[in-house]
Amino acid sequence: MQNQLTISIIQTNTVWKDINKNLEKIKEKINSISQKTDLILLPEMFSTGFVMQPENSAETMNGSAILWMQKIAEQKQTAIAGSLIIKENNKYYNRFVFMHSSGTSTHYDKKHLFTLAGEDKIYSTGTNRLIFEYKGWKIAPFICYDLRFPVWSRNTEDYDLAIYAANWPKVRINAWDTLLKARAIENMCYIAGINRVGTDGNNLEYPGHSQIINPLGESLLKSASDSETILTITLEKNNLIETREQFQFLNDKDKFDIN
Repeated sequence: MQNQLTISIIQTNTVWKDINKNLEKIKEKINSISQKTDLILLPEMFSTGFVMQPENSAETMNGSAILWMQKIAEQKQTAIAGSLIIKENNKYYNRFVFMHSSGTSTHYDKKHLFTLAGEDKIYSTGTNRLIFEYKGWKIAPFICYDLRFPVWSRNTEDYDLAIYAANWPKVRINAWDTLLKARAIENMCYIAGINRVGTDGNNLEYPGHSQIINPLGESLLKSASDSETILTITLEKNNLIETREQFQFLNDKDKFDIN
């Protein structure tokens, strides 16, 4: 088991529907990270913005953005993860891809599609949660709107870190801050929330508020502004274990399953 896990969050202003520019921008930011990091986290639909016309923005799992992630992971010897638009079997998915340093990947398709924006009419919903191990840490990835649904995030497998990649707008940012803390407290885990900044093609503003929260709901690291930034922090597995041993709240969880 690796006790320490260093995470770098890239809070970026996503260029609307321009995959090449976004990949170039993010690569520059990654190259500016001076310390060794285990995991680089990117926002929801990091290569395009939150696009509801995916025909010209979608890629396959062999597309340029996936190959770019693979190259970055192998060159930097770190994992890199975020969501992007994937077309598969003539369906579109809002897919969270976790690329290991080996160049292999695992993925999670967004379960709760954002009906307010019509995402459910365009994208296909995911059906399975993903919980996997990375460097001795059990990780559960989620995407944006999933944050509002505590049963889907419910920690029945004792995962250590939940990741929420988002395009969460300014008008509802209080919910983002509040729900991230709630998910950390109720699931007794670390939470990493990654949001974008800037204004998208629909004139929606995004204020960032990317952050890391501990199992007691305390913000360990939070973006201080709505500008582009990189947040890096080292998490301690021992602190998580000690907190769970002291406060054994997960032992008293209700017994029910997700249908």
